Amino acid sequence: MSPSVVSVEVSSGGHPVGEGSGVAVDEHHIVTNAHVVGDATHSDVSVTLSDNSVQPVTIAGRDPITDLAVLTVQDTKLTPIPIATSAEVRTGQPVMAVGNPLGLAGTVTTGIVSALNRPVAASEQGTGPSVATVTNAIQTSAPINPGNSGGALVNGCGELIGINSSIATLGPGSGSIGIGFAIPSDEVSMVAQQLIRDGRAHHAQLGISVADGIAARGTQQIRSAMVASVVVGSPAHKSGLQVGDHIISIDGVATTSALSLVGHVRGLPVGKSVNLLVVRDGRELTVSATLASD
Repeated sequence: MSPSVVSVEVSSGGHPVGEGSGVAVDEHHIVTNAHVVGDATHSDVSVTLSDNSVQPVTIAGRDPITDLAVLTVQDTKLTPIPIATSAEVRTGQPVMAVGNPLGLAGTVTTGIVSALNRPVAASEQGTGPSVATVTNAIQTSAPINPGNSGGALVNGCGELIGINSSIATLGPGSGSIGIGFAIPSDEVSMVAQQLIRDGRAHHAQLGISVADGIAARGTQQIRSAMVASVVVGSPAHKSGLQVGDHIISIDGVATTSALSLVGHVRGLPVGKSVNLLVVRDGRELTVSATLASD
C-alpha cells in the first residue's frame, strides 16, 4: 500500500508553493487532486516516491469539475495500488487514509466510513473562471489534514476506495475535526482513464437545471431535487421530465438536494441509462433517460 502513495510537490520560480499526495494507479500514472496541481506547468511539479527518490512528471490531464488530475512518470516504474469498487463500500467499515499531511510523508490515519453519497461542493480557483466541483463523496472519520489531498482512502485489505479531497472545518486553520471526504474509486477510475487517454474528461448530464425542493407525496413531505428548467432536445426533454418535477432518487439512490443529483450524475458514465423516481402532482412515476455528454 505505502509504495503506491507518493508526495506531490508544486513549485513556482524554483520556490515551493504547495504540496499534496498522489496514488499510483498503474506503472506510469499517478492520480491526485486537481487543486493540488492547480495551474502549474510540467516543470513545476515533481513527486517523491516511497524510496525517497524525486521524479519529474508531466501532467496528463486535469479535471477541475471532479477535482482530479493525472501525472505521468516516465523514468521509473511505479507500484500501482489495488483498486476496489466503491459500489461495495458500506457505512461503518474500517478505513485508512494514507498521504502526506503537513509534509509528513507516509502518514496513516484510521477511521470508519461515516456516510456514503455525501454531496460536497467546492470552488476550484485558477487563472480562469472558478469551476464548481460537486462530488457525491465518501465521508470518513479518518483524520485528514492539509497535504492529504490526493492521497488514498483504503479499505481493510489495502485496496483503494477513494481519493481524499477535502474536509469540513470549524473555520480557517482549525484542521481535521473528523469529517473528511473522498472521491469514490469508481469515479476516480472513470475520470483517470479519460485523462490518460484524451487529456480531458467528459461528464454525463441530463440537460436540466435543478434547485432544492420538497415534494408532497400523499401526506408525506420529502426532500428532492426540483427541476427548474429543461433543455430542449436533452435526455431529460426526451424522457418527458417537466419543470416542477421533483426527482427523489436516481437508480435507487436518494437525491435529497440539487447538489446530490448533480454529484451523482457526474459520477456516472456518458451513455448510461438511468431510472429517475419522480414526484409530479403528488404522484410517483419512474422516468428513464440516457445520459449525454456535456
